[in-house]
Amino acid sequence: MTVASSLALLSIIMPPISIVSSAAVALVTLRRGANEGLLVLLSACVAAATLGFFVLGDYQFAVAYALILWVPVWVLSIVLREGKHLSLALEIAAVLGILGVLGVYLFIPAPVEYWQEILAVMIEPMRQAQDIPLEQLEATVQTVAKYMTGILAAGSVTGLMLGLLLARWWQAKLYNPGGFKTEYLSLQMSQRFTLATLLVILVAFLTSGGISEVAANIGVILFMLYSFVGMAIIHGFISAMKAKRFLLPAFYLLIFVIPHMVLPVAIIGLTDTWLNLRKKIKPPTSAD
Repeated sequence: MTVASSLALLSIIMPPISIVSSAAVALVTLRRGANEGLLVLLSACVAAATLGFFVLGDYQFAVAYALILWVPVWVLSIVLREGKHLSLALEIAAVLGILGVLGVYLFIPAPVEYWQEILAVMIEPMRQAQDIPLEQLEATVQTVAKYMTGILAAGSVTGLMLGLLLARWWQAKLYNPGGFKTEYLSLQMSQRFTLATLLVILVAFLTSGGISEVAANIGVILFMLYSFVGMAIIHGFISAMKAKRFLLPAFYLLIFVIPHMVLPVAIIGLTDTWLNLRKKIKPPTSAD
C-alpha cells in the first residue's frame, strides 16, 4: 500500500514510475488473490488521496489513478492468476485499450479535430523556436492527429502490460526462480486473436472514412501488443548466443531509441502464430 500510493504521487513528476506503482498492486493480487489485491488497491487509493491533499492540495487524482491504472492491472492480475496464461492477460489488456478507443469515438464527435487543436497548441513554441515551415507542421499535425487516440491508448496499455510483467518477474524471483523467463519466452497469441487482428488491419486499409480511422487506431494497440511477442522471440534467439550479455541490453535499448523498430518486431510476433519461430530456438537452461 505504501509503495503503490507513494510512487503514484511521485509518478506525477516521473510518469514511468507508475509502472512500479501498478506492479505493487499486481504482485499482491498474483500471490494472494483478488480480495487482498483489492484491499491493497483501495487502501493505496485512500493513502494516495491523503498524500495528494496535503502535498498537492488535490485528492481527486487518486481516483483517476485508480481507475486508469490500478483497477485494470488488478483485473489483469486476476486473469493471469486464474487463467495461468500470460498471453490471455495481455489480450485482455489490448481489449481494454480497444474499448477506450471506441469510447473516445462514441463520446467525442470529431476526435481528429480535437487532437489537431491540442497538437497545434503544443507545437507552436517549437515552430517559433526552430522556424519550421508552417505547411510542414500542419501536415505533421494532421497525420498524427488521425492516430492520436490509438497512440495514447497503446501507451496506457503498454504501461499496464509492463506493470503486470514486472509483478510477474518479482513473483518468479521470490517464489519460482527462472519461471518468468520460461513464461515470457513462450509468449504467443492465439490464432483467433491473430485472425481478428488481421481483420482489423484489412478494414483499416480497405475502407475509408470513420470506419477506417477507428480500425487504424485499434491497429496501433494491436501492433504494440504483438511487438511484445516479437521481443520475446528475438530475446529467445539472442539468449542462445554467446554474446547475449551485450546483445540483449543493446536490443532493448535500440527499441527504446528507435521506436520505428516496433513495426518489424510486431510483424515477427504476428507471423509467429503460424510459423512458430521458437522451434528454431535452443531452450534456455539458465534462469533470468
